[in-house]
Amino acid sequence: MSVTPQKNFKRELFGTDGIRGEAGEYPLDRTTVYAIGRALGQRLAERDKNASVVIGQDTRESSAGISEVLAVGLAASRVKAVSAGVITTPGVAYLTRANGMSAGIVISASHNPWHDNGIKVFGADGYKLSDELEHAIEADIFAHIGQLAAGASKADAAGYSMLPGDAKLRAQYAEWLASLVGPGNFGKLRVLVDCANGAASSVAPMVFKDCDIEADFLHIDPNGRNINARCGALHPDHVASEVAKAKGKYDLGITFDGDADRAMFSDAAGNVVNGDGVLLLAALDMKAHVLLHNDIVVATTMSNMGLEAALKRGGIRMLRAAVGDKYVLEEMMKTGATLGGEQSGHILFRDMDTTTGDGILTALRVLEVVARARKPLAELVADMKVFPQRIENVNVREKVPMDQLPPVMETIRAAELELDGNGRVVVRYSGTEKLARVMVEAESEEAIERHVKTIANALQRAIGL
Repeated sequence: MSVTPQKNFKRELFGTDGIRGEAGEYPLDRTTVYAIGRALGQRLAERDKNASVVIGQDTRESSAGISEVLAVGLAASRVKAVSAGVITTPGVAYLTRANGMSAGIVISASHNPWHDNGIKVFGADGYKLSDELEHAIEADIFAHIGQLAAGASKADAAGYSMLPGDAKLRAQYAEWLASLVGPGNFGKLRVLVDCANGAASSVAPMVFKDCDIEADFLHIDPNGRNINARCGALHPDHVASEVAKAKGKYDLGITFDGDADRAMFSDAAGNVVNGDGVLLLAALDMKAHVLLHNDIVVATTMSNMGLEAALKRGGIRMLRAAVGDKYVLEEMMKTGATLGGEQSGHILFRDMDTTTGDGILTALRVLEVVARARKPLAELVADMKVFPQRIENVNVREKVPMDQLPPVMETIRAAELELDGNGRVVVRYSGTEKLARVMVEAESEEAIERHVKTIANALQRAIGL
């Protein structure tokens, strides 16, 4: 399908990965954040009079303040907030269920620049909330924003120091990650790790040390404004370049995004290996060890046709879900699949006790496969012949359903007709930004450029800024 299906209700606050925006501006202004805490707290307190929440955050300079105001809102609803300080998104998911918390909250804008931020919520089971539940919580929040505005303006965040948080919680998560693979499983591999000046900075060194992995680290000195700045999973070419310069010192490179729920890689020669490559090597390894349930892998509409073809040659069927790791997980739970993920590096392993994508765990699993196979990363992904693919972002003023934009749909249909099955067109809105993403995949670079330009221009004329 060329156009990502729209949900049957209008979203106001929650996107595909929580609430996101510019720090200090709606919906991350003080009043709305307080209302979010108060509304969520009331919902939790109705179920459990002793409800408690664990809050974690990334390294943005706005994260601590947002956490504190959120904690004030929760406290106003008689819900206790416990801080894990700077920790990864999957770290909060784990701590929530492992410690019997009522919910987990992450303050992060993932791969976005430092001036943005966001709020993600996990249920007591460690899973992200369903779209329907998020929509219901939105209604609670809007019902309270007006009446809570005065309280928000007077809310005193003193006494809610979210940093450094409880170091024991971070250690608990790091120890759990290491226990999933254990020391001695990685041979003598040496790796270069880019922590994106983000949440991985506080956890990854502990985990790699516990696993006896010889690792050097880049971008591990956050200052509040350098998260994702020309580094991390949005810039995997950086760690790839450093690995190549080292001329054989490293077996591979690893790079995380700001909240470390995804990872990208580099082979020893400095070639980037994205989430599609990880899905291929993990799928083949899991099938060989009878861990790939029904020989199915769940990817998304953005995964390359080359991945689908390579998996098919290995006797593995690929299903496509909507973009967003929560939608990949939904499809995995429907089909019983034990492996799924996104080209962007969100990988979900359901053959172990996890509830969300975890970049550090993904790195450990990749290292484990490389060490066990005694083959370089490049050889393990060599069977995937990648179709040329290009993605162009178009800034939009509003997210009008594509089927309500006839000129845009005409350009999409014309491109698909010309490609005639030898390529794909995917047009979708970002779930976290005011962007429309145009992706064209084909054997011809000329055709890709032409169709991307035509569709992007049609979008610009229809709803562009």
